[in-house]
Amino acid sequence: MENKTIARTLRLLSQLMELHNENPFKIKSVANAAFKVDKLPYAIQGKSLEEIAQIDGLGKSISAKVWELLQIGTMVELQEILAQTPEGIVEMLGIKGIGPKKIVVIWKDLGIESIGELYYACNENRLIEAKGFGLKTQEEIRKIIEFKMAAHGKFLYAHSEATVNQLYADLAVWLNTINGDPLLGIAGDYRRCLEIIEEIELVIGADSIQEVQEKLNTFKQLSFEQLADGNYSASTELGLKINLYLVEKADFYLNWFKLTGNQQHVEAVLALAGTGPFSSEEEIYKKAGLAFVAPELREDLNEVELAKENKLPELITYADLKGSLHNHSTWSDGVHTLEEMAVYCKDTLKLEYLGMCDHSKSAFYANGLNEQRIYAQHQEIDALNAKLAPFRIFKGIESDILYDGSLDYSNDILKTFDFVVASVHSILRMDEEKATSRLITAIENPYTTILGHPTGRLLLSRKGYPIDYAKVIDACAANNVVIEINANPLRLDLDWRWHRYALEKGVLLSINPDAHRKEGFHDMHYGVLIGRKGGLTAKQCLNSYSLSEITALFEGRINNI
Repeated sequence: MENKTIARTLRLLSQLMELHNENPFKIKSVANAAFKVDKLPYAIQGKSLEEIAQIDGLGKSISAKVWELLQIGTMVELQEILAQTPEGIVEMLGIKGIGPKKIVVIWKDLGIESIGELYYACNENRLIEAKGFGLKTQEEIRKIIEFKMAAHGKFLYAHSEATVNQLYADLAVWLNTINGDPLLGIAGDYRRCLEIIEEIELVIGADSIQEVQEKLNTFKQLSFEQLADGNYSASTELGLKINLYLVEKADFYLNWFKLTGNQQHVEAVLALAGTGPFSSEEEIYKKAGLAFVAPELREDLNEVELAKENKLPELITYADLKGSLHNHSTWSDGVHTLEEMAVYCKDTLKLEYLGMCDHSKSAFYANGLNEQRIYAQHQEIDALNAKLAPFRIFKGIESDILYDGSLDYSNDILKTFDFVVASVHSILRMDEEKATSRLITAIENPYTTILGHPTGRLLLSRKGYPIDYAKVIDACAANNVVIEINANPLRLDLDWRWHRYALEKGVLLSINPDAHRKEGFHDMHYGVLIGRKGGLTAKQCLNSYSLSEITALFEGRINNI
């Protein structure tokens, strides 16, 4: 065992001891020993216990720990303290810029136990007001976590979007130097709007592939390397892999099509359409006797059968959205005031309404609203509605679903809201039976209007709690409860793979940004993309309803309780 490994183990022990508020003198001794071991000019491995005890800065107690580590590969004391510490908290110790003191605040005061939750808290601006933190520290932590995510070779769609758009624009300009007006297309998982991207597929169709190859080194934004199959590969500064395919211009649309859909979809369509050549993707589907299938839907579900019968859904667009539901203000953990959020929706986004859903009282870490503050917020909403009419702010709440499935307000309080988003935020470690039962109990509460982020997942960092999707969706159908598509790029929850089942059961979906600042409203863009993947239409989306339609729906629910 190398000295660095020994030092790293001692350093971890000292950090964990500090997390658990152990004797400061003992903590300092272990930390000092880690430093001393790291700087030794000779190896400890092979030394006797007596020889180790003679090393400056170790002493009898710590030398015994080092000896134990060398003999069995670990320390009993370390294992005991690790057993008391969530795995995600231990992982946080590896993030540069936050030591044990800050992690104690994150863990004990904010209730955050994983890097995924920490990243989400950074995006919600929750760290700014915490002791020992500020905007600069929060931004540094956020960037470090993004870098750690990228290091695993996987990217959120939203994090790759700006890079891909810029690369496409730069390539389009560069292709003007190539003769014959080459064609350019983005394909693969990105074009299908998958929530997680591992690589980007680009296709260039040119009259002379050789000319493109000869000039490719003049494209300065990336350094492409030719692969054995004749195609090209490169990586961005953050590690996003770019694959470039050069094809004859006459074969561009066939190759673009092949590289876009998943294998089963491509094979099914080409079995009907033949091998071309084709002058467009539309022609491929036409020759196959199919309606055109949008790229988002090319996942080999039932889209080919629907295309045969001309029954494909008319997919929702961003322009279909009339309002934004499930948002937070400075009343809980938001960055902007209620009025600032409303005015931005009204004047900048040209929406008809805003659903304000600050956190409920159980979310103490997010400054959740107690009953008295609810009353005060409702008074402000009434005043703003008079001022901003005909724009309307709906009185909502994101009510925590407690462990037994109940909501954290009495019915007397719940009935004062226009609508209620019910969400799980705590005690996420449940088996499927408990998690499903918990959600169904909340769904059956007559005041629950929308089920918020149904699995609590955080993409690339935290799996959602396991649920029986069919049972939960069936319960929503039976109780006329809307299911949220949480549009935050870290969530995109409900998963698009279950949208069709929900829609077939007659359940409305709602594209909710869960915005904690004005800029957060723009996340509805990602909610629309993922809704399109699931086959969502405007008619089946709650916040595509006009102000009069959604007012009638909310009032109708309240009147029927």
